[in-house]
Amino acid sequence: MSLDELRALMDRHARPDLTTAIDGVRICKVDHAAGPESSMSGTVLAVIAQGGKRLASGDRFHDYRAGQYLVASVDVPATGHVMDTGSDSPTLGFGMTLEPAVIADLLLQAGPGDLPRSPSSARPGIAVSDAPGELIDAVVRLLRLLDRPRDRKVLTPLYQREILWQLMTGEQGDAVRQLGVADSSLTHVRRAVQWIRDNYTQPFRVEEVARLSGMSVSAFHRNFQAVTAMSPIQFQKNIRLQSARLLLANHPNDVTGVGLRVGYESLSQFSREYRRQFGAPPSVDAARLLGETKPAAALP
Repeated sequence: MSLDELRALMDRHARPDLTTAIDGVRICKVDHAAGPESSMSGTVLAVIAQGGKRLASGDRFHDYRAGQYLVASVDVPATGHVMDTGSDSPTLGFGMTLEPAVIADLLLQAGPGDLPRSPSSARPGIAVSDAPGELIDAVVRLLRLLDRPRDRKVLTPLYQREILWQLMTGEQGDAVRQLGVADSSLTHVRRAVQWIRDNYTQPFRVEEVARLSGMSVSAFHRNFQAVTAMSPIQFQKNIRLQSARLLLANHPNDVTGVGLRVGYESLSQFSREYRRQFGAPPSVDAARLLGETKPAAALP
């Protein structure tokens, strides 16, 4: 098993909407240059079989190419675009959603000494590593099931668990294992991230979100920045602007209304921050979005 077989499977089964017959598994195939696209990263494993991608989140940039994998252990605003791609060598990426409940079950099944002790401090929410052969092999076995519908229902959960185990015991194992621990620093940050996403239109006090996430204010600031590469206020701003962009695609002539709906009281501030984020004022960007096909999402 090798990257060659992985490329062949991904090339054959790629769909325009990225979905596959396996829940939680996506295949991305991009054979043309495309501009950066903002989205939420998701909580995912992404493996590149050909070409490459760059993912930016906060002040961090992550490049990953053929034979490398990326783990996003928290759902953060990110901007991604493909690199090193063309019609003869499209970028091919595999993505699989990371399920905390399955990770927690694997932690329970692990024997004493099977896994190293995770550090108490939070790790970055996105990181890139070289993919070991065992991980590539496990992904290949999972994607082979796309050609074997009879075996898919029974074997899919087994192969997905194998992939998760390879992650948990690999270079990024600390971050992946924390997904399955109810009281880990990462879990506290994910709780805060979800609260901000659910309430992004409303102003908030950092002290309140720290309390809701179960951390002191100082620990909350430290861990939130470590995981997301953003302050809580910056995170909220990114969510607001991404939501505004989606709304403008359907309401291009209502810039003022969209700004108010995502929580901005000042149109000038909304336009200024929107332009800084997307490179054009809201009205200009909305017209551009209507005239082009949106590129693939940031991940896988």
